[in-house]
Parts: sequence; C-alpha cells; structure tokens
Amino acid sequence: MRLGARQLWRDVRAGELRLLMVSVALAVAALSAVAFLADRLQAGLWRDARQLLGGDAVVVSDRPTPELLSREAQRRGLQTNTNVSFPTMARVPEAEGASRLVALKAVAPGYPVRGQVQVQGAAAAQRIPQPGEVWVDPPLLDALGLQNGQMLGLGDRQLRITGIIEREPDRGAGFLNFAPRVMIHADDLVSTGLVQPASRITWRMAVAGPEDVARQFADWARGQAETEHLRGIQIETLQSGRPEMRQTLDRASQFLNLVALLAALLCAVAVALAARSFAERQLDACALLRVFGQSQRTLTLSYATEFLGAGVLASLVGVLAGYGVHMGFIALLHGLVETRLPAASAQPALLGLAMGLTLLVAFGLPPVLQLARVPALRVIRREMGALQLRSGLVLAMGLLGFGLTLLMVSRDLRLGLITVGGFAFALVLFAALAALALWILRRALPGEQAPRWLQLATRQVAARPVFAVVQVSSLSVGLLALALLVLLRTDLIASWRQATPAQAPDRFVINVQPEQTTQFLAHLSQAGVQAPDWYPMVRGRLVAINGREVSPADYSADRARRLVDREFNLSFTDRLPEHTPVVGGQWVPGERDGVSVEQGIADTLGLKLGDRLRFDMGGMAHEARITSLRKVDWSSMRANFFMLFPLAEMPELPTTWLAAFRTPEGQPQFERTLVQKFPNVTSVDMRASVAQVQRVLDQVIQAVEFLFAFTLAAGVMVLLAALGAGRQAREREYAIMRALGAGRALLAQVQRAELLGVGFMAGFMASAMALAVGWALARFAFDFAWTPVLWAPLAGGLLGAVLAWAAGSLSLSGVLRQPVVQTLRQAAQ
Repeated sequence: MRLGARQLWRDVRAGELRLLMVSVALAVAALSAVAFLADRLQAGLWRDARQLLGGDAVVVSDRPTPELLSREAQRRGLQTNTNVSFPTMARVPEAEGASRLVALKAVAPGYPVRGQVQVQGAAAAQRIPQPGEVWVDPPLLDALGLQNGQMLGLGDRQLRITGIIEREPDRGAGFLNFAPRVMIHADDLVSTGLVQPASRITWRMAVAGPEDVARQFADWARGQAETEHLRGIQIETLQSGRPEMRQTLDRASQFLNLVALLAALLCAVAVALAARSFAERQLDACALLRVFGQSQRTLTLSYATEFLGAGVLASLVGVLAGYGVHMGFIALLHGLVETRLPAASAQPALLGLAMGLTLLVAFGLPPVLQLARVPALRVIRREMGALQLRSGLVLAMGLLGFGLTLLMVSRDLRLGLITVGGFAFALVLFAALAALALWILRRALPGEQAPRWLQLATRQVAARPVFAVVQVSSLSVGLLALALLVLLRTDLIASWRQATPAQAPDRFVINVQPEQTTQFLAHLSQAGVQAPDWYPMVRGRLVAINGREVSPADYSADRARRLVDREFNLSFTDRLPEHTPVVGGQWVPGERDGVSVEQGIADTLGLKLGDRLRFDMGGMAHEARITSLRKVDWSSMRANFFMLFPLAEMPELPTTWLAAFRTPEGQPQFERTLVQKFPNVTSVDMRASVAQVQRVLDQVIQAVEFLFAFTLAAGVMVLLAALGAGRQAREREYAIMRALGAGRALLAQVQRAELLGVGFMAGFMASAMALAVGWALARFAFDFAWTPVLWAPLAGGLLGAVLAWAAGSLSLSGVLRQPVVQTLRQAAQ
C-alpha cells in the first residue's frame, strides 16, 4: 500500500495518470450531472403532473367515500380531501334567463391537496370559494352573458360570481368535465337542492403524502375495491387516471434514462483506452521493479492501490463537478418549470461513484494487473512483456458489474437489455468489420504511382492491425451513442408533437341531429373552422360475443366489468381515420358484416379477429364480425371510438352527429352564437384541459432537449479523450519518420489521411447501427413510429471523419512542431 501510495503521488505529479483521471472524471461528471438533473427534473415533472390529478391518488366513487378507505389513508399519515361533482344546469336568475349545462364541483377547505387553483378576481390567499360565492369558467360567462360580481342560479340558490377560473389542477379527462366548471363551497351544496336520490354524483377523495406511502395506499385500496362490498369504487393514479399524461411522462423518463445509459457507455470507451495507454507506459518501470526484487504479489497490490486510489479521487472530483454543472444548468432553467425543483437525492452521487469504480474494475484493472507479469528480462529485451488481450476473472467480474450497473441506470429492463445488448453486438460487429477492412487493405495497398502520403497512411494503418481494430471499434461505439441520441431525440419529440399537436381540437359538439348537418357544417365553415372531425354517433351496448351473452360477472377486472355494463359511443365511416392505424386484420370499406375494434378494449375484453359481436343499439340488434384492430392514441384530443363500422351509411340506426374542431381565434362569442343557433346541441369546451396537456408537454420537451444538448457535449468531450489515447504510439512512429527525413507537411498529410479514413469508417458503421438500435428502442421501449433517416450513415461517416481529424490534430500538433531529438527522447522513455 505504501508503494502504491508513493506511485500514485509520483504519477499524479508527473502527469502519467492525467488522461486516465480526466477520462474518469469526465465520465463521472457527465453521468452524475445527467443523473442529478434527471433526478430533480423527473421528480419535478411527476410532482407537477400529479397536480393534474389533484393528488398522489384519488378514490372515485358514485356514493360517499367509504369510511374504511378514509380511515386507512389517515392511519398511514396521508393528507385527504373530498369533493363532489356532477352535471347540472346553471341559469341567469332573471325571468326567461338563459341556462347552460355545467360541471358543478363542491369543495371543502384543504382543497386541492396537490397544485393550486388560479382564479382571476379572487384574493391571492383564497384557495376555495367562500360560502355564498361561486367561481366559474370564462365560457360560462360568455354563454350566459354574465360578468364577474353578478348572481348565478344553481338549483334553489343564487350565488355571487367572485372569481373566474384560469387553472384548475384536477380538472380530469372525463367527458363531462369538459363542460364549463362551476365551483362552490361544500357548505352551500345542500341548500341548492340539487342533491337528490337519483343524482349522478361523483365523490373524489384525493390523498397526498410520501410517494411510496401513497402508492402503497393506492395498491391496498385497489385491492379493497375488488371486493364485492366496494363495487363502484375506482382508484386513480397518474398511471391510471391521466393516460394523456402517462405516455408523455413515461417516454420522457425512458429518454432521460437512455441519456444516462449512453453517457456510461461513452465512459467505458474512454476509460478502457486511457487505462491501456497508462499500462503501456508503465511496462519499463515494472521491469525495473522486478530487477530490484519486487514480487508479483507486491506489484499487483501496489498498482491496484494506485489505480483504485486514482479512480476514487477522479470519481469524487467528477461527482462534485457534475453537481456544480447541474446547479449551473438549473439556474439556466429559470422559467422552465413553474415551481422550484425538489432537492437532489444522494442516489446520483452514489451512482456516479459506483459507475466510476465499476468502469475502472471492468476496463482499467485488467491491463494494469498484467503489469505484475512483466519479466525482468524486458530491461534488455524490450519486445518481451507486452500487454496481452487477456482478461481473466477480474475482467469477467468487472464486465458483469458494468452490465448490471447499466441495467440499474436504465431503470427499465427492456430499455437496458436493448441498449446494452445492441452495443455489445455492435462492438463485436465493428471489430469484425474493421478486421475485414484491414485484411482487404493489406492486400490492396496503393502502388508506387499513388501519392507518397497515401502510401504511408495506408501502410501505417495496416502495420498496426490490433491497434487499428481497437481504435475503429472504440470510436464507432462512441459515435453510435451520439448518433442514437440525435436520431431518437428527433423522432421522439416529433411523435409527442404529432400526438398532441398545437392545433389539436379543443371543442366537441355532440347531439347534432341528422337534419341539422348541412346547416351546422355551413355555420362552422363561415366561422373559419377548417377540416373538423365529423362522425355519426350511435349509442350501443355489447350484449353477446360469438353468440354467448355477456355480463359484468364474466370478467374479474374492474375495467372490463364497467365496459360491459355501459353503453359505448359507436360510429361508422367508409374511410379509415388517418390517426387510428390498423394493427391487425384489414379495413375493407363497405363491408356490411365487419367492425373495427380498438386494440385496448379488445385486450381488456379478450376479443380477437373473427369474433362475432352483437350490439343493442336503441333497441335494435346488430351483429358484426371483427375484421380489424386499430391503435388509438387517446391523448390526441381527436374524435376516437371503441368500435367503427366500415360503412358510409347505416340508416336503420338512431344517429346523431359529433364534431371535434379547434375554436376559431378572435371570436369570444363563438359558443354563445353556436348554442343560440342550435339550442339542442351540447358544446364541450376543452381548451383548459388542452392547455394543461400542452403546458406539461412543452416542459417535458424542453427538459429533454436540454439534457440532450448537455449529454451530447459531454459525450463529445469523452470521445475526444478516447481518441487521444493513441497519442504515444503515434508519437513514436512520427518521431522515427521525422528522424529518417520525413517533413512536417508529409507527416501532416499522412496524419490527415489516416484519421479521416478511420473516422469515416467508424462514423459510417456507427450511424448504420444506430438505425437498427434506434428502431428496436422506438418499437419495443418508447412505442412510437420510427422514421429511418436513410442518409444518416453518410452523414455519420462525414461527422466521424471530422471528429477524428480534429481530435488527432489537436493531440499530435505538438509532435510536429517540437525538435526531432526531443520527440525521440520522449518516445523512447
């Protein structure tokens, strides 16, 4: 240990460990900075997204929340708050005043447990309406012609409008929740007379507290809800209650984990090359120590002590640098998130230290431990004792630990296996292709008629086949990580934007009668509405599958029971909607015996292609065979249906029409005019909910782009360090060529040709492999459409050539400028 400590102090001062420690520090800094930022951003994103639910979990029921659940939540130390909501009519108190369907919510003190209601006109400290007051959505004022401060009639009461709701955290995604919101104090509910035995009231008890406690309570309550005496109870969490948020946040979490995973892979490349370069420089010193009588055991332990000590120091520096860098970027994120990010946990720091030490064990110790086997005879015979490509137990255990650490970083088994497996396969493939290219090169060396610089460059590469294969393979792996980030980031953000575009529909209009269709569409056209979703709608209940009647008792899952026990919104069209692609079977326009089923409900109810379904639609029985399955993105805000019949007309069925479109800009009276002209229709304003989704989506995308840019920069730095690991070998070769009369211009041409060739090959292979790994990740991990960029290999080859040339030129610029004697002395040491 004393020998190892002395060697560590000596080599640190002499700069022998500089490349290794810088590589480890950069690696750990890149990983820990991403981990710190991802940890805080992810916690902040999920915290802010939980505000859309109104709590960490919500117990939803059609009767007062059972005491069993509320007592259990309080016993676990969770904060609880219950509100009730139901559809009703609001009216102008004057005689013959206008009326409007609204979604009434009665809230009690303590609401909401997550987030905050933003209200215009109310006091800043006021969280809910006071008794006798009511807060309303802006569209209700437009529809009824009221203003803030006037009275609004609700049942037997008249309440004064004292606030206009700008943002409601737990608005929810239910269809009736898109009606204008009316919020009152819970004490006023009974006096309105609206609560009757047949009222369709929904009780929502929101709970909030430590994440693990809330999750355990949700799991427990879900299990209780499955029992017979708690039928009608639903447990909503962010995962189950807000599907339009779940997919976006899941993909963001996966991408952040992928960023950290690729940073770790880049670290492995740099550390492996730096450790081997360090070990090669220590061969002569080890031979001298053997001459002086040091045993293999002493050398093994001393170099292990030196190496691990350097790794611990570099890892600590990297963690501190990563934390500082992440704090600087947090300052740049001012305004990205509306509230302060949670404090960083200790996990990223421990992860950074573990990754640094794991990298050293997996890729650093094997070549360093070979130093103990250097024979004393190397002092007079320099060809003896060279490093061998042997790993042994240390390498096997290190690689196993590195693989397990990568899977831990990924936090997703499928994501980790695809990435780690893809990179392992790519490394083997890159080495094989590089060896094949060298074999071809050695048999097709340019003749004497070729330029001198080209002859020297090709022979230089062919003369060092092992070094060339290692260099091309490592450079290819580093470029693969960068290319994969670029390609996935582009398609990932595009899929988010496409799923919920800025021009997504923000208004649904239902109950349009068949005789009103022409006049209604003309009215929309005159108002400036372009290309609305326009579908017939039929209410129907699934009553039989393959001739056997179905009932809720046939299913154990609560969602399946609810689906069988309710009516669906069915539709028919002979044109397949472009936003619902077919994933099974075939869509045949005009097929009278066919029906297309949404894939999710098919999985829930156990339906498959060829099954015959019988529906009861307005007292009329209709049978059809499942001919296709469709994938529906319920977060798209488009008009979507569980069942679609591929027919242009079904005149025998009672039909109304549905329109989904974006509200025209600059027309504040649009809804009022629409309802006055078509008083029978129901206009559902979704603008508040769309704004919520877009706000979180923009926040997620900015965070992903920011992390992408930072990791891209860190990856380039690590890649440049890896490229500089071959400096000593080139120094020796260039020194000999300069001593034999080669000029600086010729050597610069040789260097340029070699680096550009190696870089182009590495970049081309990396980009081609990135297309394959990217497709697998997009298909099986992120679940979005993958659009291959066919010109990516060519662009990657050019980028790889530029990077290799820039890094090599920077590393060897001093060799070409300093005197030949000095270069030879340094190369001989």
